Amino acid sequence: MMFEAVIGIEVHCELKTKSKMFSMAPVTFGSPPNTQVHVIDLAMPGTLPSVNKKAVEMAIRVCHALHMDIDNLLRFDRKNYYYADLPKGFQITQYDYPIGKNGYLDIEVEGETFKIPIERVHLEEDTAKMTHSENNTLIDYNRAGIPLIEIVTKPQLHTSQQVVAYLEALRLILIYTGVSDAIMAQGSMRCDINISLRQPHSSTLGEKVEIKNLNSFANIQKAIDYEIQRQSHLLQQRLPVARQTRRFDEKTQTTVVMREKQSLLDYRYYPEPNILPVCLDWQWIQSIIERLPQLPDQRKQRYQKQYQLSFQDTMILLSDQNLSDFYDQVVNIYPYYQTICHWLIGDVRAYMHQYQRNIFELLSVQDFAELMHMLERKEISSKQTKQILEFMMIEKKSPHVIMEAYHIQQVSDEHLLMQYIEEVLHDYPQQVAEYYAGKHQICGFFVGQVMKKTKGQANPQKTNELLKCLLKKRKA
Repeated sequence: MMFEAVIGIEVHCELKTKSKMFSMAPVTFGSPPNTQVHVIDLAMPGTLPSVNKKAVEMAIRVCHALHMDIDNLLRFDRKNYYYADLPKGFQITQYDYPIGKNGYLDIEVEGETFKIPIERVHLEEDTAKMTHSENNTLIDYNRAGIPLIEIVTKPQLHTSQQVVAYLEALRLILIYTGVSDAIMAQGSMRCDINISLRQPHSSTLGEKVEIKNLNSFANIQKAIDYEIQRQSHLLQQRLPVARQTRRFDEKTQTTVVMREKQSLLDYRYYPEPNILPVCLDWQWIQSIIERLPQLPDQRKQRYQKQYQLSFQDTMILLSDQNLSDFYDQVVNIYPYYQTICHWLIGDVRAYMHQYQRNIFELLSVQDFAELMHMLERKEISSKQTKQILEFMMIEKKSPHVIMEAYHIQQVSDEHLLMQYIEEVLHDYPQQVAEYYAGKHQICGFFVGQVMKKTKGQANPQKTNELLKCLLKKRKA
């Protein structure tokens, strides 16, 4: 019997604030374990938390980007449970009144668009980082108290491909809104997946299993596919699926039990007594929204509809915010939409990876725009463009300075080109005879020989035009 998977996603995103959610402890990545901990993070007697205003602002940015209803009355709750990653025995979060509700995110999978409903976005503090090995578990409390937003979908996804597409789209939003680097390998974006199975066309869900702390898109897809297979096998054997929290084991490529799943009642939520409700000013909220840059979905529509870029090229541009920003600035100078995109996602992107630098560190917008203008006007060939571009990124100089320094120029003088063409036709009489016999594609060979004689500096379009004119004239 086949079963349908019903999947819900919880994403925890660390916010790029300088200090923690409720204390003055600094937020850093890579510090020695257990060195960035404040007494407030440990709930020592006599300590009182205070809300990080920057974290609230970042949560508002994300809520707007996800089309959510924003609650201007900020309230926190206390979530009580005992586990080694929670030094104070409770977590300050938002339970009854999240800062954002009822949003959505559009995704595309194999050409089909899906609207993924998002139930809530809420603020909370992070827990400690736990590293599991065969014999023990290591705990780093530097992460405890770091500001988080948790983004929770409704359980309306059904495949691992949909989940990965949703997470990729969400990651772009987190980056473009400036709230997080969303680097899964560093833990700044973490994902928990809730999976249950049901019979096709049935509204009755099976027991839910949660897979926690997945740290890469590849592992997420593997974990979901494995868990669907595992639960299907149990149900086909008429065995129960236990309500559990599991994790993905990279060595075995399977999910393994962490603990038995608790019900919501076990957490004993109640209003956080040490933080009073805060009424957020609507003008302040609006000012945050107005300062947001153009978001990925808006850029995607512009690139595809107005600029006629392909879906694949669009997604490559959007995958790097600096690259997308650079592209927008260049096309505002010269609107060669497809040519500029081609060079950015091809050669320039390769150089970025080679030198491990962002595009603004490698190139000037004005200089790159001028290079594209010269290419479009056929003042330089594609081969010369590639050569100039590499020197530009190494030496940080304009294309004109590079061309002068390295004697790069395109031969477009018709009289000079005609001399080279006549020399080539004289040197290859057999190929000329083949052309007149009907093998017209051999023109490419003649153009190539002219390029050799000019060391790649002949204008190929002009050379081809003059060559055909001369061959036609000789035949007459």
